[in-house]
Amino acid sequence: MKKQDQALYEEIETGLYELRDPKNAAFLAKLTPDTDPERILGIKTPVLRKFAADLKKNGNAQLFCLVTPHRWLDEDVIHACLISGIKDSTCMKELERFLPYAESWVVTDAIRPVYIRSHPQEAEPFLEEWLKSDHPYTVRTAVGLYMAYYLDRYFRMDQMERIAALNTGHYYVHMGSAWYFATALAKQPDAALTVLKEHRLSPETHNRAIQKAIESYRVKDEMKALLRTMKRKEKSR
Repeated sequence: MKKQDQALYEEIETGLYELRDPKNAAFLAKLTPDTDPERILGIKTPVLRKFAADLKKNGNAQLFCLVTPHRWLDEDVIHACLISGIKDSTCMKELERFLPYAESWVVTDAIRPVYIRSHPQEAEPFLEEWLKSDHPYTVRTAVGLYMAYYLDRYFRMDQMERIAALNTGHYYVHMGSAWYFATALAKQPDAALTVLKEHRLSPETHNRAIQKAIESYRVKDEMKALLRTMKRKEKSR
């Protein structure tokens, strides 16, 4: 790295460190068990999004993405936001390069690429591969992107079937799947109900999806009444 680039990055990191929020860091540490608490500065997401926007505005986004050592969880969220703003096909390759560093739902849920919104068919092969990953947060990223971009015009039943078949045993993958199916109960109710009626999800994921749907304003009251009758008995721990 050039000396001037190193100096600029150190200036960026110092600015980031000055925004730390110890109280929020302690709160996030309880919600992100796969992340070393020492990696959490606790900067709130809206502040991180503004930080990312300022990097882009000042022409420093590319430098940040190239040289960030992924020291802080907060840096990972900024990186996710910057990649999400890439409008051409390099977005997917950059995202693929970044995903091994993602180790928290806080990071994966910040990934909402504008490129996928405008090029869903070109992007989907990447998502199909990510669902097969051994890295749970890569899988959760794919599930979240299917939920965000493929439950309307570009929905297909085989997408839902692949998500229903996930069996990673990882808590946050199953939580992501529950969120996907709760959203599907509002947007693709017939397809989602078929999966639930056939008991194709684990009891825990099945019940979480139902609970999230019942709490959603997007799901109709008659659907909520039906879902309340469909809860399953979970295994005792």
